[in-house]
Amino acid sequence: MPGHRKIREGIVVSDKMDKTVVVLVERLVQHAVYKKYVRQRKKYKAHDPENRCRIGDQVSIVETRPISREKRWRVQTIIKSAVVG
Repeated sequence: MPGHRKIREGIVVSDKMDKTVVVLVERLVQHAVYKKYVRQRKKYKAHDPENRCRIGDQVSIVETRPISREKRWRVQTIIKSAVVG
């Protein structure tokens, strides 16, 4: 379906870059033979133009056009901010 972009939810694990965050997305996948659920993790680099995200924030990212060599996602919303303390 054209016009539908992939959306993922994850946790920010790095905010050291300018206007970029690294988001860890975790999903459960059932093993083909053993039927046990296995946790799969993948890191995405996402565009954060205002540098609002901090490490530990839960964010929603959306697929977009290539912004740089590795960035193909952008931060849509910050779902939950990390506890500062």
